[in-house]
Amino acid sequence: MQQVNSRFLIVLHSFRVILSLLLIIHGMVRLLIGGAPHFGAYLSEQGIPAGTVIAYILTFFEIIGGCLLALRIFSKWIIPVFLAEIILGLIMVHAKEGWFVVGYGRNGSEYSVLIIASLMLVWFSEDVFTKQAS
Repeated sequence: MQQVNSRFLIVLHSFRVILSLLLIIHGMVRLLIGGAPHFGAYLSEQGIPAGTVIAYILTFFEIIGGCLLALRIFSKWIIPVFLAEIILGLIMVHAKEGWFVVGYGRNGSEYSVLIIASLMLVWFSEDVFTKQAS
């Protein structure tokens, strides 16, 4: 394989770190403001058993998984879990609110779609770093 430009690798890794920070911040805010019990109650209302437990698991996963993702540790397992979480959130919450997150709507799908596309980019570009190391 042709060598990848080092500037490209820096940009790609920076993108991964920024995405990871967004996921970490999402979990940290939920944890620090006490949003996990509210999220758990919502999940329970939707018929999901042990909603509060799942809410805390997802919250800690966002924090710990986001850190591991930034460090490129277990990425091939972490990204599918993030994708499942974001896609389910899109289906359960954001799709029915329309497209826009702010401006012409509220709590819509656009941010979730961007996060999904970003996760896919990071997931499919993982081999660039692996092949560079060899």
